[in-house]
Amino acid sequence: MEIEEDEERRRQRKLEEALEVKSLRRIISAYLNYPEAAEEDVRRYEKSFKKLPPAHKAFEPPLDMSQDVDGCKDPHLENFEHGHCHSEERNASSCQSVSTSGRMCCSNHAQACSQEKSNIMSNPTTELQEVKSEQQHEPIFGSGAGEVENKNEIAECCSNDVADSNGNAFSSPHDWLDPSLQLNVPLVDVDKVRCIIRNIVRDWAAEGEKERNQCYKPILEELDAQFPNRSKESPPACLVPGAGLGRLALEISCLGFISQGNEFSYYMMICSSFILNHTETTGQWTIYPWIHSNCNSLSDNDQLRPVLIPDIHPASAGITEGFSMCGGDFVEVYNDSSQIGVWDAVVTCFFIDTAHNIIEYIEIISRILKEGGLVGWQVWINFGPLLYHFADMYGQEDDMSIELSLEDVKKIAFHYGFKLEKEQTIETTYTTNPRSMMQNHYHAAFWTMRKKRTTTT
Repeated sequence: MEIEEDEERRRQRKLEEALEVKSLRRIISAYLNYPEAAEEDVRRYEKSFKKLPPAHKAFEPPLDMSQDVDGCKDPHLENFEHGHCHSEERNASSCQSVSTSGRMCCSNHAQACSQEKSNIMSNPTTELQEVKSEQQHEPIFGSGAGEVENKNEIAECCSNDVADSNGNAFSSPHDWLDPSLQLNVPLVDVDKVRCIIRNIVRDWAAEGEKERNQCYKPILEELDAQFPNRSKESPPACLVPGAGLGRLALEISCLGFISQGNEFSYYMMICSSFILNHTETTGQWTIYPWIHSNCNSLSDNDQLRPVLIPDIHPASAGITEGFSMCGGDFVEVYNDSSQIGVWDAVVTCFFIDTAHNIIEYIEIISRILKEGGLVGWQVWINFGPLLYHFADMYGQEDDMSIELSLEDVKKIAFHYGFKLEKEQTIETTYTTNPRSMMQNHYHAAFWTMRKKRTTTT
């Protein structure tokens, strides 16, 4: 009986790995399809322009639209149609990762892409994302939640489950970028890549500094004040669920914390790995994040303006040893017995409303914070709205969405042993084009709660 149960677990694990590889392949294909989708947008704009009556074509458009749309093809587009992609796109979607047996591993909050998480795998990933400092040649891994056991597990999984149209297996994750593996994915997948590009501005561009100051700066100042006498030899450990592209987790590390970001979205993980591990200098790349937004533009130049990234060199930022990014679902990764009482602080920014069950999130946050300790420890700092991501998921009977008011959220927190110390409302935006005629603003809840000591009788 025991042998049969072991065999069933192995079979189930193999199935989950195959599903995860399938999901990752689709997401990589979304990145690879980004140029083609952009070209299709341009063709659509050109067709609309051609339908204008001659009198309406008297103005000078921002781009040359005089070419015959149907009779002339862009040579770059032909390359895409034959399965080739620009090297920049290849680099942008490459990700070096290894598997771990433990729960601490390494690399969404994408509030503007609130439906993203429902389309990604349900089982947690366990990949170690390397973050290298300028002073060290070895990757910096997080401590306190697991050991690296098998660095070839993901590659083995890929070689077994991914093949080209001729049945040839690919043994390396980098082979996933081979043009023969590129899938035709729905445009909604490519829209998620465009959403990631806007998130890059928020986290890694000078243009996003105002938004970071609204959201991240209050958190960093509060965290710094809560741990005034932290030790360099034994720094406090801070978890950042929903870390997105990793800027907040990195800034916390630079304050002198063992910082671990947790992220569920492969879209985010691929991009954060690229920026954190493959950046050589500030302003290394130029992106055009607003080029797809034709609405609410004040001028053509605003829409077409370039943005240099990143605004800092991550490896030179002064990160604390132990900085890591952990890939996986927050509930599945941190609802493990090994995580009980591990963390000195938990920071959530635009995160708690990503839950199917926000009560479960709060319960886990309470469990993973340390018991007792010095003043300033056992702290939960939260920033964000309550735009519940699964509130509009109709027709999926197995899904749930618990949507509580802010008042009720705080009552739940009190039930799980938290005491409210500070609270205020801060107005902010999320991945908003600062030059757009439309500005969506949140009145975000910002609080500091402390986990009360449990009394023993």
